[in-house]
Amino acid sequence: MRNAMIGSLIATLLAGTAAALPAHPQAEKQALDLAKQAIALRSVRGPGNKTPEVAALYKSALVAGGFKDSDVTITPVDDTAYLIATWPGSDPSLKPIVISGHMDVVEANPKDWTRDPFTPIVENGYLFGRGATDMKLDGTLAIASLIELKREGYKPKRTIVIEFSGDEETTMKTSGLIASKLSNAELVLNIDGGGGALDEKTGKPLYFTWSGAEKAYADFELTVTNPGGHSSEPRADNAIDQLAAGLVRIGEYHFKPELNDLTRQELAQESKYEAPEIGAAMRAFVANPEDKQAIATLTANPATVGRIGTTCVATMINGGHALNALPQRATANINCRIFPGHPFPQVMAELQRVAAEPAIQFKDVTEGSVPTPPSPLRPDLVQAIETSIHTVYPGVPVFPSQSSGASDSMWFRHVGVPSYGASPVFIKESEDFSHGLNERTPISNIPPAITYYLSLIPALSK
Repeated sequence: MRNAMIGSLIATLLAGTAAALPAHPQAEKQALDLAKQAIALRSVRGPGNKTPEVAALYKSALVAGGFKDSDVTITPVDDTAYLIATWPGSDPSLKPIVISGHMDVVEANPKDWTRDPFTPIVENGYLFGRGATDMKLDGTLAIASLIELKREGYKPKRTIVIEFSGDEETTMKTSGLIASKLSNAELVLNIDGGGGALDEKTGKPLYFTWSGAEKAYADFELTVTNPGGHSSEPRADNAIDQLAAGLVRIGEYHFKPELNDLTRQELAQESKYEAPEIGAAMRAFVANPEDKQAIATLTANPATVGRIGTTCVATMINGGHALNALPQRATANINCRIFPGHPFPQVMAELQRVAAEPAIQFKDVTEGSVPTPPSPLRPDLVQAIETSIHTVYPGVPVFPSQSSGASDSMWFRHVGVPSYGASPVFIKESEDFSHGLNERTPISNIPPAITYYLSLIPALSK
């Protein structure tokens, strides 16, 4: 036990926290062991998808940890599956809280990686492997924490549900099914969102954000068709030329910058940790969303342009049918990340106006995405998160954020359930390789994350 406590304290110090954390050696070991087993299962959509095996692994751990077998269900869907586990509370009149995650990962080609992406390894204080960051370690930290609460004899008043979707990285079919089943929930803690930033030089925690909204994902197909003809007889109505002209106009266009309650706080707080020019522009934009210089600075920076409004960009193009023929058809895809509050038809109409080319036909071809409003700034939720973070990272700033990408929170908000990204994992911006090569996460996150969950989950379920 003494060695476990020393090991836990060392990990805590490596994480840069000033708090001496209580030891939870069984939970800490289980979280890492389960994450390594899950990473070894290639849970990628398509042939050989092992997401159902990840679900079986998680169910086995939950049942062994005290959940009734009948309270942990795995539902097959196409080549994947989803899991819902219920810990009944003592007061059935209270709506449940939901802990939400996903089991699938983005494809990874072993030839491109330094280490095999589906062979987990701990090296130099990092867990390497596809899903180490997004989000198998996050998932097993929550599972191990619930089991630890059972081990300690905790009895929730409010029912606790933990669920994992099986296709969050692709179609989100299971995500929508889960949200429909759990549409009676009080709120959702999405452990695939939010998180903390580490200082690039010292490795100490800079700040923690919880996510209360996300931009909507949308795809619009642009098509130009005409009869074509022989390439030796060019005409003004060339399908490729017409499409290209519209794409250039769209590429040069910027949607009106805007703020909401979440991004106003996020930009104001995060400006303190940015390069001076970017930080000053953030503060100026918060003070005046029509500040032209601030907008120009933030728009020119790829890391901030998506934070101040809707963005749309051409991602695919195809045209023509023969080298010696005028094109009969040319198509392109415009991918948009839409600021909350704007319906898809409104954005598509704005793109049509900007393209200014009557020959281009626009079509919404979005799959698996719907626009959703921000979740409310609930004082009870905000207080619980702040208290739990400060239990392990005293004094670290905590503020809300808005995600630029879609997550399972979208489907809960779509059915009227507020959802909040609340992962306790801290990472350097330069070391966030989610969806990329050589994905890894510091294992020093494990002890403080367990302690965080042992504070947060009871605070919301007592």
